[in-house]
Amino acid sequence: MLLLKLLFSLLILLAILVYVVNMTLVAKVKLQNANTAAPYQQGRFRNHAPSTPRSLLDAARLWIRFFTEKKVDTKPDIKIPVRPLRQQHLTSLSDNTIHIVKLGHSSILLKVYGEYWLLDPVFSERASPFQFIGPERFHTPPLSLAELPKLDKVLISHNHYDHLDKASIKLLAGKTEQFFVPIGVDGDLEKWGVPTSKIKTFDWWQEEPTSQGMIAFTPCQHFSGRGIGDSNSTLWGSWVIKTPQHNLYFSGDSGYFSGFKEIGETYGPFDLTMIETGAYDKDWATIHMKPEESVQAHIDLKGKVMMPIHNGTFDLAFHTWHDPFDRVVAAAKQQDVDLTTPEFGQIFSINDPAKLQIWWTATINDKGETSVTST
Repeated sequence: MLLLKLLFSLLILLAILVYVVNMTLVAKVKLQNANTAAPYQQGRFRNHAPSTPRSLLDAARLWIRFFTEKKVDTKPDIKIPVRPLRQQHLTSLSDNTIHIVKLGHSSILLKVYGEYWLLDPVFSERASPFQFIGPERFHTPPLSLAELPKLDKVLISHNHYDHLDKASIKLLAGKTEQFFVPIGVDGDLEKWGVPTSKIKTFDWWQEEPTSQGMIAFTPCQHFSGRGIGDSNSTLWGSWVIKTPQHNLYFSGDSGYFSGFKEIGETYGPFDLTMIETGAYDKDWATIHMKPEESVQAHIDLKGKVMMPIHNGTFDLAFHTWHDPFDRVVAAAKQQDVDLTTPEFGQIFSINDPAKLQIWWTATINDKGETSVTST
């Protein structure tokens, strides 16, 4: 009887939470019957690969699993090494190449020939619509939003809470020249105070010239949604950044699919691929890659050096927190792929990628100094 009462209480709490989350939903696709490169039917975007919608029973089983399955080692038992950054560290960098900083999860700061670009910025304590519940950060960001210099561009891959952070966007609105977002995501940004004139929406394969080359929004295999009823009403995708000297690829979130080869054929080879490697599971295997698939995606893209992202910051699945790193290192070694695993806040140049560092087994001495293994 006690178990039934507890389950009933949890269901009520969940229903309230879902209702409140849904009430915060803003983003809507403005175009009806949109003529897009991405499959679009009855107000919903779709992946090219056919998929079977999750039934209510499947959804219920997944929720039960979340509430009942015991998680093991999903949060770090070490102090995550973070290199603190200040604005002067960034301004002192040269303007004749591309510099890269992994800030956490999938948040990446680029200095592109003197311009500052930010990818999927999430600076909040939790990847959640609320800051009192939901996945909590394992580490602080290497620098605060206030320490960021003025940004030329912010690029968003899709509208999930661990990639599109309301609090971060509101604070970035006044210090960013342009926001590049998938179709439909402009609805949220406008609501949060970003002027419409600063926002440009992108369809799959849409290109935009920049002062140093061009940007392209490319497909991936995922989904979107921030509340009940808005599933797939906004687009998702990946980003290609091309300059006369260098090519970069940012995957956003994706399951493994044939599109990586098409992107590689169209825009590759890439000097650096930043590829999702984390938050995978058998119950959502088509929309998040296993580490071995992430390495294969890098190969399909004709990448030279791979940086695993979407890891080390939030607990979003059932695997151990270090499993993505352990498995991607093994897979990269087996496939003879060059891997870079910088610490959060570590700056490296596209011309000189950071070495492979096994920082997730780091030890911290009494002075708070970090000792990591480099290979």
